[in-house]
Amino acid sequence: MTLHDRVRVHEVTLLSDNWYTLRTTAFDWRRNDGQWQRMHRETYDRGNGATLLPYHLEQRTVLLTRQFRYPAFVNGHDDLLIEAAAGLLDNAAPEERIRAEVEEELGYRLGTVQKVFESFMSPGSVTEKLHFFVAPYEASMRVGAGGGLAEEGEDIEVLELGIDEALAMVADGRIADAKTIMLLYHAKLHVFPPG
Repeated sequence: MTLHDRVRVHEVTLLSDNWYTLRTTAFDWRRNDGQWQRMHRETYDRGNGATLLPYHLEQRTVLLTRQFRYPAFVNGHDDLLIEAAAGLLDNAAPEERIRAEVEEELGYRLGTVQKVFESFMSPGSVTEKLHFFVAPYEASMRVGAGGGLAEEGEDIEVLELGIDEALAMVADGRIADAKTIMLLYHAKLHVFPPG
């Protein structure tokens, strides 16, 4: 039995398409005991995205961004958010899109990038799947100041942090973004030698 055999969609209502798309859906779910149960869920569709952590092995550093995020602010986060570079795919391939985002946000034109995994970030309500990448960087790859695109409302500060400092910032709450935490721990386990 596939999931398609367990879901019967009855009604999909568009609630908003101002920024992205918010819908509410009435559907029946076939439970494990075979009974059908009517459910209602809202889904927020913003498209899929990609994120990347640039690392420098010899320096034991990573590049991150710091920027204002209104949803985090209204949920009580009273500081700029420190994050890995990221962006929506906008109908591009994940590797192509993340290269452009890194150049816009961090000012680096990367060489080899490595995809490490994919993840749904908030599957209870958001449809987005993120493609996660890591890539080595060097000073010679810097082609601009970064900072993002002002016409898209981006006002991004570029941070170069030691991997140990970045992990300490996760532990004490200064880094609170899920994608960034996932990439930093991936780097600790698979990129940087113990030290």
